[in-house]
Amino acid sequence: MVLQQCRARTRRLAVVAAAVAVSAALASGTGFAAGTGPFAGPPAPSAAIPTPSASTLPDAVPSAAPQASTVTPVLTNPPVTEPSKPAPANPSAAPTTSAPGSERPAFGAFLDSGDRGVQAMSKFSSWLGGTELRVGHTYLPGDLWSNIEGTRGFLEGWARWRTAKDDRIFVLNVPMQERNEAGVSDAEVRLLLRQGAAGHFDHHFRALAERLVALKVPDTVLVLGWEMNGTTYTHRCGPDPEAWKRYWNRIVTTMRSVPGQEFRFDFTPSRGRDAVPWTQCYPGDETVDIIGMDTYDQPRGVSFDEQVKEPYGLQAQVDFAKSHDKPISYPEWGLFRNGDNAEYMRRMLDWIDVHKPLYNTLTDYCPHGVWQCAANPRSSRVYRSALFGRVDEPTASPTPSLPTTPSLPTAPLLPTGCSPLNLGDWAERWLGGRLCLRLDWWSWTR
Repeated sequence: MVLQQCRARTRRLAVVAAAVAVSAALASGTGFAAGTGPFAGPPAPSAAIPTPSASTLPDAVPSAAPQASTVTPVLTNPPVTEPSKPAPANPSAAPTTSAPGSERPAFGAFLDSGDRGVQAMSKFSSWLGGTELRVGHTYLPGDLWSNIEGTRGFLEGWARWRTAKDDRIFVLNVPMQERNEAGVSDAEVRLLLRQGAAGHFDHHFRALAERLVALKVPDTVLVLGWEMNGTTYTHRCGPDPEAWKRYWNRIVTTMRSVPGQEFRFDFTPSRGRDAVPWTQCYPGDETVDIIGMDTYDQPRGVSFDEQVKEPYGLQAQVDFAKSHDKPISYPEWGLFRNGDNAEYMRRMLDWIDVHKPLYNTLTDYCPHGVWQCAANPRSSRVYRSALFGRVDEPTASPTPSLPTTPSLPTAPLLPTGCSPLNLGDWAERWLGGRLCLRLDWWSWTR
């Protein structure tokens, strides 16, 4: 937009300004980086993914260079620094960050089950200023055994995403029974658990293990029989905890028997007591690799401190995992009964940074999410501010410094804000950068 104003000025001014800039460039070799301010906000998600409305998205990242009121010719170079993080909407509410050099917890978001979920990850990453999602998370359908075995069409896209980079984590929720959300009675669940413990369903889980190995994702994290302490799923523990534990152990033993597997099994109850205490369902250290927890902002009116301290709550999970020498995880977390609760979002992000789970994945759809749900603008702003432009590697490479320009005038210093002059690709390649115009060129050359 400033460039259009420059074009409205006389051709003579542009020629004179360009001549001065070229002279400075030839004398110094390189110049100041200007006119290419940092990332100014995320691109909108494609139509295939629900798009948050503009009025509810977090504020765009401000440009580092103010709009120029005068014109000075300055040679610009391609940008060499990362975009700066935006300031949190409320500075006092900024999440706690880890010390420099310490490893950040790997994170992701559940965006959709199939290929749309894979495709949405890059858009979600763009919304976060390029911060990479190291965790991909999806759920096998629990309607039929054939789907629990994992069809190639369902898993192939996720496998391609996982194998594209070595440090990625693929998390797969695996139902322990078909008709998993069909409202099956406790009596039938009890019978099914006992059949599973006796080996009636082993072949289904062997087929799943073989398929994952064949797709070259043998290190998948398997969230087996999640939220077993509740009442929702046919794979619930309550009707017969002892049979449930035997069944879990049988599944794990079966899947680990497949050559080439490196699976990790995540025992993930819902937070709190629910129908039964989740500790009654714990199948033992031999078959559990990770102790997870699904935790949402509920019940209504319950503070985050209460979620931490309640029986079988967040602190109980951390303590239990420590006593069993297991890492923790949060496969599902997000907003819920208390609406757009920015305080919950801040506190949960703080909790994750402090306790460093192996991974965490936000559930990103309404009412839980922050990107695909326009109903949570304040929480969205908190989440985005905390994760924008983040690097998860334990040690980040130092940001390269700008080249020095000793032959440029030292008094007065050249201003940093300016607007680029479009001279065409050939001229910019010849000059080594783009010319940048400021309106006060006559004041510092007099």
